[in-house]
Amino acid sequence: MKKQQQVFVLSLGGSVFAPNGDKSKINIKYLRKFEKFIRKQIAEKNRRFFIITGGGYIARQYRDAAKEAAGADLTNEDLDWLGVHATRLNAHMLRTIFRDIAYPWILKHYDMVDKKAKNYSVVVGGGWKPGWSSDYCAVMAAADYHSEILINLSNIDQVYNKDPEKYKNAKPIKKMKWDDLIEVVGTKWEPGLNTPFDPIASKIAKRIGLKIIICNGHDLDNLGKILDGKKYKGTVIE
Repeated sequence: MKKQQQVFVLSLGGSVFAPNGDKSKINIKYLRKFEKFIRKQIAEKNRRFFIITGGGYIARQYRDAAKEAAGADLTNEDLDWLGVHATRLNAHMLRTIFRDIAYPWILKHYDMVDKKAKNYSVVVGGGWKPGWSSDYCAVMAAADYHSEILINLSNIDQVYNKDPEKYKNAKPIKKMKWDDLIEVVGTKWEPGLNTPFDPIASKIAKRIGLKIIICNGHDLDNLGKILDGKKYKGTVIE
């Protein structure tokens, strides 16, 4: 009997492939390594992937430019739409990288299940609408397409008890309950919010009993260990 395909949802943070900073640009070297990794997982281990992309520096640049050009306060809805479109642009880019095996369209509506998407080894999704981050979209994809696990690929190895960039004595956390994370990130989403996981998505994940692993997206060897069920570095939230 043929082994059933494993389905994984990857929430690929923009900080991994399109980081912010003075030298902001898309990390082509990383994208090539990521493509090779995913294709090998599909060919050798019969796995399928739903990949939901973040906005990265593109989202921040457009939000900042809009604020400066407008010369006045903009609504969160306006800023969120800029972020949503940035995630969709990144998603289209990623889909073209996997164009021969990927679903021809990106997912951008999460109030319905696209049954045709289930027939492809790679499905790429972007943002949905104001108020919902790419983390939220990844949670919805995991619920809709019956993923075994949601892996949040970030620029940190694990969740820490405080900001490791500011505090040298910050300690990594291996396991957390959803209530503990929600206490840290709060319950309100704002455009450009920088937290281990989106507050709104956290509440949904808790409600549906979803297990999430937060890990460093640059370490693809570690990601392979997660997929194989081996010992890995990361934070489990359930």
